[in-house]
Amino acid sequence: MNNRFPYLLLVIFALLTCWSAIHPYDIQVWWTEMSIALLLVAVLVLTFRKFRFSNTAYGILAFWCYMQVIGAHYTFELVPFDFVTNLFGFKRNHYDRVAHFVVGMGGIAIAELLWRCKLVNGVKTAAVFSVIFILAIAGFWELVEWIYAEIDGGSAGQAFLGSQGDEWDAHKDMVQDTLGGILAAIIFYCQNRGQQAML
Repeated sequence: MNNRFPYLLLVIFALLTCWSAIHPYDIQVWWTEMSIALLLVAVLVLTFRKFRFSNTAYGILAFWCYMQVIGAHYTFELVPFDFVTNLFGFKRNHYDRVAHFVVGMGGIAIAELLWRCKLVNGVKTAAVFSVIFILAIAGFWELVEWIYAEIDGGSAGQAFLGSQGDEWDAHKDMVQDTLGGILAAIIFYCQNRGQQAML
């Protein structure tokens, strides 16, 4: 494992955060979105010496944090993503859909944690439970978005919700989370299936 890789990812996160903080679209939305990324980074930094994920897991988690930082600056609905929208002829900005897929990909870290801490008895079980965990996170997060939007009742709440007028937005987001989680589980299983199950 390249021990410098996580440090490089952290430096990029810090630089992106500095950029993101300069004249964000909505400072309330910025703090709300950034708090999630900052919390995840803080947990990873504080636990780095006790438990190190693979570079694959760190890379995926960092990529999600970068997307979150960019989304915090513009709001997810307004991130310049026109090249994808125009390429596929979409009627809405799908930046948040990609972000949800990457959230699901973060399930590889969950699988690594379950397996290496011997919380499950094999690679396949860790992969399956990582998908289940992602499903739980996806459902919980959609509830958080809904509650926040209801409490705020204004433009910040709508920007955080990011439904863009799609009544099925929450369902589609959860599908993306799940697909990302399944892909992550497959990658984890393929990377580790040759190793003996840890009982």
